[in-house]
Amino acid sequence: MRNVTVKTGTTEEYFARAREIARQIDRGEVPKPEFTLIFEDPGDMFAVMTPARLELFRAAKADPSSITAIALRLHRDRSTVKRDVDILVAAGLLNIEEMPLPGHGRQKFVRAAADRIQLQAVVA
Repeated sequence: MRNVTVKTGTTEEYFARAREIARQIDRGEVPKPEFTLIFEDPGDMFAVMTPARLELFRAAKADPSSITAIALRLHRDRSTVKRDVDILVAAGLLNIEEMPLPGHGRQKFVRAAADRIQLQAVVA
């Protein structure tokens, strides 16, 4: 697993970091692996990283299981949890794996894609 940083930043900061990584590669250096999700507006970041989605991330990390099982543990509606899972999968914070069921069929399991998420917001 990896650590994920979710933060606010400008387009200029994003491209400056990309140029620095390109320079490291040009020098033959191996850049440190990192996964960073950058939002220009803190409001957008907090619209994605809601308290309910952070609780969902923690639940999937503690006990990877089906969407239905996680929804039951969190006392939330399955369709709402599914919608939140889709958002966190798109952000790269959760993974969905299909697991064979004993005897027949398959079931989708939700797993955390990171050991931890670090949130950083700068409000100017």
